[in-house]
Amino acid sequence: MRLHIGYVPLCDAAPLIAAHAFGFARAEGLDLDLSPEPSWATLRDRLALGHLDAAQMLAPLALASGLGLSGPPADLAVPLGLNLNGNAVTVTNALWEAMAPEGDDLDAVARALGRVARARAETGRPLTLGTVHPFSCHTYQLRLLAERGGFDMARTRLVVVPPQHSVEALGRGLVDGFCAGAPWNGVAVAAGLGHVAALGRDLAPGAPEKVLAVSRRRDAATLPLVRAVARAGLWCAEPDNRAELAHCLARRNYLDIDAELIGRTLAGDLTVGAAPRRVPDYIRFGAEAQAPRPDHLRWLLAQMRAAGQVSADQDLEPAASALYRPNILAEALPGGAE
Repeated sequence: MRLHIGYVPLCDAAPLIAAHAFGFARAEGLDLDLSPEPSWATLRDRLALGHLDAAQMLAPLALASGLGLSGPPADLAVPLGLNLNGNAVTVTNALWEAMAPEGDDLDAVARALGRVARARAETGRPLTLGTVHPFSCHTYQLRLLAERGGFDMARTRLVVVPPQHSVEALGRGLVDGFCAGAPWNGVAVAAGLGHVAALGRDLAPGAPEKVLAVSRRRDAATLPLVRAVARAGLWCAEPDNRAELAHCLARRNYLDIDAELIGRTLAGDLTVGAAPRRVPDYIRFGAEAQAPRPDHLRWLLAQMRAAGQVSADQDLEPAASALYRPNILAEALPGGAE
């Protein structure tokens, strides 16, 4: 059975890429055609319109698409999480110098950013911050950082930049900072274009990041696909497989990024601010990330309300719960992690 699967070039596409590259899909009788998409909006639309059978998807965007809040109406199910964590906020060198935080803890950095943001807003030159899509944990993590720093996100310019273009946008001065997933923050630092100011896992620990969203047009393919991607995700979580995974992701037809940089990212060897830092759970694959959990669902809906994307009186939990399908994962892997 041949399936057309969409993804955006990021480290957290690893379970899909590993399923394709290391035979997990073929063991389930599947041939996967992986399609790198130019933006999350394009991926959302192609999945909704039937051009893709399944896709790596931002967890909030999968809900928004299935609930009719973003893009064309989509008949989707979310049977599997791909990862937790993995985002970071990176700012230009000029903004980092202007911030000059008095400590390296998150609150000190947030206060420093808040001071600059308020000053810039007062002069009529608000900060421009990039996010990958309005319905994303990146957007919510920027808002949480603003809350910590005591500045109003409404007094900044929030623009959408696809993750693979975020480094270019930073280098050209189109944004003062961005929130994106791995490996793009590390790419910006390695290129000398910016500093990582905050990690998503510090702003929202254990936040659901990417999920596998499947079109219900291909229900017969769902179980073998979930089984293949779940087993690939368990393989990705093993530290002994990290070097092989990094070299796979680095290939031109996947991320086309230096393997050593990807390996450091997967290991959580980061430079945050001006200092090296080891963050073992910077991006987390495996069993803990895979079950679509009700508490994740409630957190995502709460963030949508806080961001003004849905009204406080809308009760979306029943409809959203119908999209989240942990029973499919349980049926695909009845023995749990194998």
